[in-house]
Amino acid sequence: MDRPASLWIMSAYRSESHASWARWLEREAMECNLNFRMFELPGRYFRWRIRGNPLSWLAEVQEALTTEVPDHILATSMVDISTLKGVHPSLAHVPVTLYFHENQFAYPVGEGQHSSIDPQMVQLYGALSANECWFNSSYNRDSFLQGMDALLRKMPDHVPDNIVERIADKCRIVPVPVDPLERRQGASSRPLILWNHRWEYDKRPDRFLELLDRLESDGVEFELALLGPRAQKVPKALLDIRSKHASRIIADGMVPRAEYEALLRSARVVISTADHEFQGLAMIEAVSAGASPVVPDALCYREQYPEQHRYPSGDMSAAAALVKQALDACEQVNQGEVDISDWTSDKTAPIWRAFLQDKAQPQSTAE
Repeated sequence: MDRPASLWIMSAYRSESHASWARWLEREAMECNLNFRMFELPGRYFRWRIRGNPLSWLAEVQEALTTEVPDHILATSMVDISTLKGVHPSLAHVPVTLYFHENQFAYPVGEGQHSSIDPQMVQLYGALSANECWFNSSYNRDSFLQGMDALLRKMPDHVPDNIVERIADKCRIVPVPVDPLERRQGASSRPLILWNHRWEYDKRPDRFLELLDRLESDGVEFELALLGPRAQKVPKALLDIRSKHASRIIADGMVPRAEYEALLRSARVVISTADHEFQGLAMIEAVSAGASPVVPDALCYREQYPEQHRYPSGDMSAAAALVKQALDACEQVNQGEVDISDWTSDKTAPIWRAFLQDKAQPQSTAE
């Protein structure tokens, strides 16, 4: 006798990119009539969230297990899946696909944060216990494996051989689906510079401020669209930009979706000054709409954008290179279309749909 298959989707940190991924999966799962259950926790209190999610979900998972044991679990790498399976023995043999939006071996530590290997160990044990490890970019996978190897080499004793190789064998690159935006017709008529990232330390808004100051001192004409989520406490870099470049700002804050897309289509240049980026959904959206990318020659960007759109990062010449790259992009009305199709849902959605359709297949049970 056949019964409907069941998939649990577990996301322990609902930040912007994680939420976008979960919404897309939920929509697609409903379309293929998959029996699924979504578990999510808010994207705040990071260190508690990555270590405490089995406790936070304790009652919810116990209640869910009274009606079903899932046939498969799709969990983000923020989920402490090895502990979750230990706390709930019914889940011990359920296969898991662990999805890495990010990895804690390549995530920069912010000012005032304490360094701890706990988040790294959660992801290491999770990768060991998972059946598959999916990453949203090669950079994400490679930095995870390299970071894990470096950590294991520091351990004092009793470290098994071939841990990295065991995990590498079950890794796969599957980006988050990003629906491309309708591309504007023709070149942008004005030098509108776009920032559509989180206003947090790892995106380095202080570097963005320095860039704007340099462009102004060089007499460059430009406008600014300051988008992207920001914390309740306004970062100093944003306050300084508002003070120094008030006359240039045409948008500042989270705007309605239709207005957001219109601004992306209007932008001539979209800037990243990030120290951390594993896929860069905001950049992909902006470039799909026609904005010219200016990105560090590092992180996931090397996989995504041609060399002429990347500036050197991490050395003394980086600031000057960023200014030159941005200046060229502002002054060139038509830099040519950048092909970002490998990173949009045109290419990535079929992989995820095939995964969901496979998990929707009825399961046989003993009569």
